[in-house]
Amino acid sequence: MINNLIYDTIINSVPKGERIVDTSAGDSWSLAETDSGNVGIAMTTLGSTRPPIFSESFIGRDVQEAAQTIVSWNFEEASLALAAANACFNTVTRMKEFNCKEPFDNYCTRGLDVIGKKLGIVGHLKMPEEVRNAASEYYILELNPRPGDYPASACEWILPQCDIVIITGSSLINKTLPRLLTLCRNAYTILAGPSVPLCPALLNLGIDRLAGLIISDTEGLKKRQASGVSGPPYEFGHSFLIMR
Repeated sequence: MINNLIYDTIINSVPKGERIVDTSAGDSWSLAETDSGNVGIAMTTLGSTRPPIFSESFIGRDVQEAAQTIVSWNFEEASLALAAANACFNTVTRMKEFNCKEPFDNYCTRGLDVIGKKLGIVGHLKMPEEVRNAASEYYILELNPRPGDYPASACEWILPQCDIVIITGSSLINKTLPRLLTLCRNAYTILAGPSVPLCPALLNLGIDRLAGLIISDTEGLKKRQASGVSGPPYEFGHSFLIMR
């Protein structure tokens, strides 16, 4: 088990009383639906060399109980655990409560001054071209690098030099986020992507912005998931942004 304040904060922030009625693990996204009708998602992250914490299905479990397995080293289980937590965190009601709806085109970079700054992007996150062009230098760091990317191991060298770092929310699942935040201690940090929980308490732990997705078209997303089609899920909801 990982004794880390980031994970404790997420687990302890999930309310009790909602139960999971359905789960689905696709090639791109893991989904969890609660008895209140909310659907949460997280990136499906491969890695099942370790047995799951729960040998049986999440279905019927309290979301707060299922969310505890976000610390699992079985990444498929951790993906579903974060999706379950997001079914409680990332709701239309909470988006209205925090008044944090943000247009997708600039949902994580709104008002951010990147001119002349060194920008690090951990993961293949969609960034407006004007943001990249304004930065003096930008680096894409990836576990599965494409041409032009830096491998994930370059984080140790590159991130401490960056002024702004945008980190994929899937780093919560593969447990790289704590180390990444340590490397970014002098940078302005943004956790971004559909896996990011709308959990404001995380803004007290070295994260300056949370930018994620609220699923509003639950039936549409479930139908696409059942069809086996993958791809970005933004058409099925509303992006959000909350800042420290």
